[in-house]
Amino acid sequence: MSAAARTSTRDIARAAVRAQLAEVALELFQREGFEKVTLDDLATAAGVSRSTFLRYFGTKEEAVLAAFDAHGDQAADALRARPADEDDWTALRHALDTVIARYHEDPARALATTRLVRDTPALCARQLEKQHGWRPALARALAERAGSTDGPSGAATLGQTVRAAAALDCLNVAVDHWSASDGRLDLVELLDEAFTALGSR
Repeated sequence: MSAAARTSTRDIARAAVRAQLAEVALELFQREGFEKVTLDDLATAAGVSRSTFLRYFGTKEEAVLAAFDAHGDQAADALRARPADEDDWTALRHALDTVIARYHEDPARALATTRLVRDTPALCARQLEKQHGWRPALARALAERAGSTDGPSGAATLGQTVRAAAALDCLNVAVDHWSASDGRLDLVELLDEAFTALGSR
């Protein structure tokens, strides 16, 4: 087996373990409450040592939010792939389909995670911090699509940064309404409505 194949196999195995630990953590947080559960509790519930758990997740927050880590880059990549003649706002809306796809893949889990995050101040703050890191990635993607910047190489304009921030706000408002409806409302329609409301002149 080549070194690349061994690395790929290890990565797949590590991702599977992370997913399993995250599932155990979510179930325990839902049952006992996020604040009451310790890292030792998580390790015990997962049947691993505390040090093993910490190798995969450095904090309790990360056990819940790690699934969101790649979303910013995925949305930015999707944004770059949008047609060149598409306006920024429309392109941003379509790029966010990569983020809400997980809500369609497993609505029940997505709803449980969303509620846990929204109802737990520490998780909510950490999630917003993560999303704050998505904004420059989206703004840079807009700058690359435009082929020009008003600052240092690779920098986005003020307008591009504002549009990226507004798009993420639309996402959060849509997800909040979706969660409040117990997942009955269509998240795609909610996101469309949010973008339309902010894009209206």
